[in-house]
Amino acid sequence: MTYTPVLPAAGRAGSGSARRTDIRACVDSFDAPLASMVHTTMAEVEAELRRRVVAPGDAWLSEAAGHLIRAGGKRLRPLLVILSAQTSRPNPAHVLRAAIAVELMHVATLHHDDVMDNATLRHGVPSANARWGNRLAVLVGDHLMAVACMTALEVDTKLVRRQGWTLTRLVRGQAAEGSALRTDQDAVEHYLQVASDKSASLFALCGWAGAACGGADEAVAEALAEYGEALGIAFQISDDLLDIVADSAASGKTRGIDLQKGVRTLPILHALDVGDHRAERLGEILAHGAVDDPALRHEALELLRTSPGLERCYDDLRRHAAVAENSLARVPDGPARDALLTVADFVVKRTY
Repeated sequence: MTYTPVLPAAGRAGSGSARRTDIRACVDSFDAPLASMVHTTMAEVEAELRRRVVAPGDAWLSEAAGHLIRAGGKRLRPLLVILSAQTSRPNPAHVLRAAIAVELMHVATLHHDDVMDNATLRHGVPSANARWGNRLAVLVGDHLMAVACMTALEVDTKLVRRQGWTLTRLVRGQAAEGSALRTDQDAVEHYLQVASDKSASLFALCGWAGAACGGADEAVAEALAEYGEALGIAFQISDDLLDIVADSAASGKTRGIDLQKGVRTLPILHALDVGDHRAERLGEILAHGAVDDPALRHEALELLRTSPGLERCYDDLRRHAAVAENSLARVPDGPARDALLTVADFVVKRTY
């Protein structure tokens, strides 16, 4: 059975530059036996995700819990669990469950994020809160998190403990993102801390969980956690860059969502810090927070795309990807480590 990520319709429409964001091309470049195993295991993950979110005797909860899972996604987090496990001698059943537990945590947080952001779309379909309301969307997220914990318990109590610590970081990151910047805080440092807690913590869990399922020693497990942490920050930066530079028609991504929400991402912070005429005009546009006017949003995007600050952001992206790659020096050599290096390279190249 061949694994194909269940992408929303818009994500399947393009070609050429659209493929730069397609994880399938990354997987297909792995060592052939490893790629075959990954496709098979990821297909199992997809099927098992849909099975596990079913709430027996509750048709509505079963439908709602499977809503975003059916909508699809890159499934990058399960992929990282699988690859990390292959650096040692994995227990296939444990790897499958750990991959599912991490992805369910991720999908649960998407429900909560969408409620907090008043989002209306996710993966090209109506968000759960848009379809069923905020109260029920939060409950669906809670249900998914509970299933994630029960699934992790089938692997090891150590995974549940690490999962709990990761959840604490996820909450801390979400809270920090929604809080006003203190006068003594540097905006870029604040951004990176939020990215570390809200995004990278789950990637770090992927590396550690995969290693644990493979029976790796603690040093290798922590190296893979460090890889995931750095990769997660790089992935967040690349997402923020794509919000500015992506070809909407080709990639299926709508540009300027962060501007529309009034979120000051790393590319925006660097562009404002340049101090030239573009930074001055950008500051005027952003002075009132969310940029609702389409014309102003288009102008801001053009200012960002031509700002020297964008190259600073690319430097940060490459730097964090390099930290991830360097962490793998403590991981046994082999096709799985090569594949993890390829994933780090993918995260950088998807923005070009």
